[in-house]
Amino acid sequence: MVAPQPMAPTFLAIVLALVAAHAAPDLARWREFGWLQSATRRWMDGADERSSAYRPALLALLLVLACLVLQALLTPVLYGLPGFAFAVLVLYYSWGPRDLDADVDAVLKAPDGDRRESAAQTLRPDPAVQALPLEPVALVEATFASALSRWFGVLFWFVVLGPAGALGYRVVQLLARNAALRPLMGAPQHEVLERTARLLDWAPAHLLALTLALVSDFDAVIATWREYHAAPGRGVFTLDLGFLGALARAGVDADVEAGDGYAQDVADPLAELADARRVLRRALVAWLALLALAAVLIVAH
Repeated sequence: MVAPQPMAPTFLAIVLALVAAHAAPDLARWREFGWLQSATRRWMDGADERSSAYRPALLALLLVLACLVLQALLTPVLYGLPGFAFAVLVLYYSWGPRDLDADVDAVLKAPDGDRRESAAQTLRPDPAVQALPLEPVALVEATFASALSRWFGVLFWFVVLGPAGALGYRVVQLLARNAALRPLMGAPQHEVLERTARLLDWAPAHLLALTLALVSDFDAVIATWREYHAAPGRGVFTLDLGFLGALARAGVDADVEAGDGYAQDVADPLAELADARRVLRRALVAWLALLALAAVLIVAH
């Protein structure tokens, strides 16, 4: 069993990684995963499609184990400072890899409809799906799904497993949903990776749903939650994560209708997109506040 991560250094590492992401956005170009494409191609060369369904998932597991070993070797050195620096770097590397704030800004500030629609495609969590229309529902759902994979999933697994958790989550997400990596695998491999990605998303998605109820319209979110899971085949303990999009629409619509952000038109895609980002920022702050409280309580004891 993996020991829980020390909360105080974990929280500090998260703060430093977020500060670096906002203070030096140009550094995001170093979040480059071309090596993963090369490694996957070599790993899959000569593999039989039927007998190697778990082969890409095994590659992700080996990378996680290598990260765990390196972290274990660095932690005892110099009072843990090299291990802490390694954790910050891996978290920063795994965050994103695209900047969600910048992608939303590109849509909101686009000078015309064609460039706005083109910019909106960067919000798709899975580039292989159909083009994203400039409609309120589609934009809100895509933004929340992207926030789950770019922010909250990475954050959750970093808290649980440290840098190995953050890197493992990012690698699985890329193997399952990156357009450049998908052609390297057959249907059996992709099905296993997609299920693994959904499994890793399950806990952070439910925590984000709970946070959404607290930072937006509680009644609207809870009512939508009950209605969604009351449908056949949509129990809480399934890998159907469509509830997040439904809750996002309910929370954002309620905020916009209430005049949050000085906009009240739920049919305006830009107003809905801007408010979706505001709600997600509140949720991120709520997660950080909870982690800070946990760190203080642990240190106090």
